[in-house]
Amino acid sequence: MTTPHTPTTPPPLPYTPAYPIRTERLELRPVRTEDFEAIYAYQRLPEVCRYLYWGPYEEAESRAAVATKTTRTTLRESGDILNLAVIVRESGRLIGDVTFFWTSAEHRQGGIGYVFHPGHGGHGYATEASRALLKLGFEDLQLHRIQAELDGRNTASARVLERLGMRREGHLRENEFLDGEWTDEVIYAMLAREWRAQRDAGRPKTG
Repeated sequence: MTTPHTPTTPPPLPYTPAYPIRTERLELRPVRTEDFEAIYAYQRLPEVCRYLYWGPYEEAESRAAVATKTTRTTLRESGDILNLAVIVRESGRLIGDVTFFWTSAEHRQGGIGYVFHPGHGGHGYATEASRALLKLGFEDLQLHRIQAELDGRNTASARVLERLGMRREGHLRENEFLDGEWTDEVIYAMLAREWRAQRDAGRPKTG
């Protein structure tokens, strides 16, 4: 017989993570203005933006996006966002950025997103960085549920979410009009108790 888990009190607001957030191979830190060249290197690629709601970006658009990301370092209220650069600790290279959405304080809900340079694919970096966001949400913020949404054609992103242990909860048929065609949206999610079970089972840290 197990004892029901009672969530602890979330941290006081405003909440700023202890940067950098370290994983086995990576560091997640606030985006800086000087990160522009590294971020623009993938924001301008059509293959990166194919299943996203933006891009590919021209230089001015990317500079504006980076400027916005530099301001998203602290959570103060529902609707706030964290944008964090993902750095390979061994090389110091920026390979992508991840996003944490605090969607509801009342209902303890959050969301995650990620964009990586394709030249660094196949190493499990997206999975490792995204798992750090889940840990932040479930353990630091004491959220109840975290979800991610993606274009139904984006099978590579779906594999990342499945490696994280997130469940495929919904498939919305042709609910978005992107790039001149109707596309599906797929929703993945995880609950706090599922995160704890996975953590306690000693799931590997990398993808």
